[in-house]
Amino acid sequence: MTPDLLPPPSGQPPPASRPRWRRWLALALCMAIAAAYGLYSGASAVPERFNPWARLDVAAKPNFLTSYKLWRARNDPARCLSALARTGMQYDRLPDRVTGAGCGFSNAVLLRTAGVRFGAPLTLSCPMALSFYMWERHALQPAAQQHFGQRVTAVEHLGSYACRNINTGKSFVRSTSRSRHATADALDIAGLTLMNGEHISVLHDWHRSDDAEPASREALLLADAHKGACRFFTGTLGPEYNAVHRDHFHLETGGYSMCQ
Repeated sequence: MTPDLLPPPSGQPPPASRPRWRRWLALALCMAIAAAYGLYSGASAVPERFNPWARLDVAAKPNFLTSYKLWRARNDPARCLSALARTGMQYDRLPDRVTGAGCGFSNAVLLRTAGVRFGAPLTLSCPMALSFYMWERHALQPAAQQHFGQRVTAVEHLGSYACRNINTGKSFVRSTSRSRHATADALDIAGLTLMNGEHISVLHDWHRSDDAEPASREALLLADAHKGACRFFTGTLGPEYNAVHRDHFHLETGGYSMCQ
C-alpha cells in the first residue's frame, strides 16, 4: 500500500471531508489585505468619501468614515491646517505660546469669520476650529433648517481660551486640573440667533429629560445641536451634566471622550 492510500489517523476525518472554512477565511483575509494595500497605495480607484486614507473633505456630507478622518486630521498638525484651509473660514495663525503652568497653545489660530457670527475673534487650537466648522456646517445648520426652515446666523459664546482650572461649581471643591480652555481646546456656546432674529437660549430653552411638558421647536433644535456636537467634538457637556453647564454647551477636543 502506497503512502497516498494510507488511512487517516484514528479519530480524524478523511481529507475530502475536512471543513473548508479555514481555506475560505485565509482567502478572504488575503483579499482584504490586498484591497487595503491598494487603497493605501492609491493603486485602487475608490471614491475619496469611501477611502479611509483619503483626506477629510470638509464640505462632503458626513458618512461612516467622517469621524475617523476628522480624528486623523485633528491629530496631525499639518493635516489639520490643510483641512482648515479648505473650510473658507478666515483666521490668522498664532505663534505657539506658554502663558503659565499647563496654560498656552500650539498649532492655534485666531478665528475671525465662520459660517456664523460670533463677535470678537476666537483663539482656538486648529483641531478645535476644524471641529467647530464641521459641527456648524453638518449638524447645527441642518438642525435649524429642519426645525425652523432657516439658518443660524450667529452663536452666543462664553469664551474659548482662558488659563484656568476645571470649574467644579462648588466653592469647597477646587480642581487642580487645567480646563481644556487653558490650551484653547474648548468653546462654550450659550445661545443661537436665527435668520429672522429669534434668539434661542440654552438656559431658557433647553428641555430637560425629566420635564413633563413636550419639547418646543427651540428645545428640539438645541437637542440636535448637542447630539451633533458629540459627533464632531471629543467632549460635549450640556445642562444635563451638572449645574455649571445649565446655561451653555461645553465643546472641546482632546482629553477624554464625553457626551453628556
